[in-house]
Amino acid sequence: MMRGTVRALVPAVAAALALAGCSSSDGGTDTGVDPGGNAAGSPAAAATGAAPEKGATIGGKGSACELPVTFDLAVDWKPEAVEVEPGSEFAELGQQGSATMVCEIDAKPAGNIGYIRVWQGEGSGTAPRAALEDFLAGAPNAAEASYEETEAGLVPASEVTYTVRSELMDEDKPERAFAVATPDGPIVVHLGGLDSTEHEEMLPAYELARKTLKLG
Repeated sequence: MMRGTVRALVPAVAAALALAGCSSSDGGTDTGVDPGGNAAGSPAAAATGAAPEKGATIGGKGSACELPVTFDLAVDWKPEAVEVEPGSEFAELGQQGSATMVCEIDAKPAGNIGYIRVWQGEGSGTAPRAALEDFLAGAPNAAEASYEETEAGLVPASEVTYTVRSELMDEDKPERAFAVATPDGPIVVHLGGLDSTEHEEMLPAYELARKTLKLG
């Protein structure tokens, strides 16, 4: 199995710090970060393009990233396991809130600039919404957060859309993430992107991951 370290993130950070940074069921909108702002967009309307061609399935034993969940990748997206070295100078890049990055799925081979990143939180009893709130608490530039209770595959999930200010691109770019609970702690699947256009073009791959997720 391929093993990476957070050191592999440095070229991406040098290219764009934005790459690292990720309505309730009764019809209302539940805002978390910056409650005075507008929602970043409805997660239910995420997929703006045609469904992508299916590539590999990750998460299972022997896959590029062994996880407590499995899901399908869009064709040509390249997954790599991430091993965070505690105490290393780059360790903070692999930590957001109490979640640790465990897998990075690169869109560049498919023609986009961005990643789907998988983070694992702490506590087998942590609810998906709580995991997302903790995740966003570790993103100081996050704003306009809107949460929704949804499903990932057939698994109960929470999803959040929000914006992050990109000084590099001089814009407030959208990001989103969903979380599910597992016996090994919550899993957060996050989509960023270099800018708003890249994010929108990668949404179908993110939706494929969400719709095909299964507990491992």
